[in-house]
Amino acid sequence: MLPTVELKTTCDLEHYLEESDPVAADRIRVARASLGRRVVVLGHHYQRDEVIAFADVTGDSYKLAQAATRTEAEFIVFCGVHFMAESADVLARRDAAGNALQQVILPDLNAGCSMADMAEITQVQACWEQLERADLTRGLIPLTYMNSTAAIKAFCGERGGLVCTSSNAQRAFAWAMERGERILFLPDQHLGRNTGMTMGLEPGEMQVWDPWLPQGGLTGKALQQARILLWKGHCSVHQRFLPQQVDQVRNRHAGIRVIVHPECRWEVCRKADAVGSTEQLIRMVEEAEPGSSFAIGTEIHLVNRLAVRFRQQGKRVMTLDETGCLCTTMYRISPQHLAWALENLVEGRVVNRIKVPAEVRHWARVALDRMLEVG
Repeated sequence: MLPTVELKTTCDLEHYLEESDPVAADRIRVARASLGRRVVVLGHHYQRDEVIAFADVTGDSYKLAQAATRTEAEFIVFCGVHFMAESADVLARRDAAGNALQQVILPDLNAGCSMADMAEITQVQACWEQLERADLTRGLIPLTYMNSTAAIKAFCGERGGLVCTSSNAQRAFAWAMERGERILFLPDQHLGRNTGMTMGLEPGEMQVWDPWLPQGGLTGKALQQARILLWKGHCSVHQRFLPQQVDQVRNRHAGIRVIVHPECRWEVCRKADAVGSTEQLIRMVEEAEPGSSFAIGTEIHLVNRLAVRFRQQGKRVMTLDETGCLCTTMYRISPQHLAWALENLVEGRVVNRIKVPAEVRHWARVALDRMLEVG
């Protein structure tokens, strides 16, 4: 039986933030019951448990954006970060005239992504112009990781490139190498380097472009020799993992398997037993034999959730970093923000709608569709 909670007649977020988690949870349940199938709530793996509890679908960013398009929901409440909500809007269902049949809502607009913010569109455009002056854009294919803004996705789509995820980066790189001489990879240098190294490229064939330095801080010779230009960006969570932590956890726990996300630095990935996307890391634990032990190099909320989930199967899961690696921007979305967004929908107000401009949406969709073709 649902609790009796009076729906608010104000959209004042500050009042909601004063509520306790249990009260916010009660409000969410009532609002969800009122909205029914008109709304779908998506929860990224890195969200806090109090939010994940209300997610209709959990997953990584692209899985969630795809899941949203398969529903009949009018409203997609995306409990993730800004670039994820943008991707959901790009992929959202539209009528023949291009009008949105689904509206995407981000419960807290402050939930951004530090990695995505490291590749700002004007910086990327300036980079391209410098490469043009050096006669290096012919045969240059721009690729961007899913963790980027819609503007960056559109930049790549318009110039013959595509989007990739951490699970299909190798296929995306191979696709680009068949069509060009060089790759400009945005915005995560670690995923780009790990992918290139796995494909047999030498370190000297991959150079880091620093957007804050003239010509990316690279000499003309380095630019000419580079097959992959790696944007100087990173995930603030995954960069915290260090190679010495791999050694330490193995010394303390005999037989433990170390599995890490490819956003970790190369020195960590090289020492790990396996490297995989968020979904792949989960699958590794799912398919392991009872009694298996894992130290996982990824965000702490997911690691803790896996530890609880698989404890009854006799599997031990711990974090690679004992201090815990929290995605602080993802953490900004709270049950209070979710209650606020849902109750406003009940009252006919759409708050914090994420709406990608039409031209950007078109080219971003081109880049995403190419990714689907790659597989």
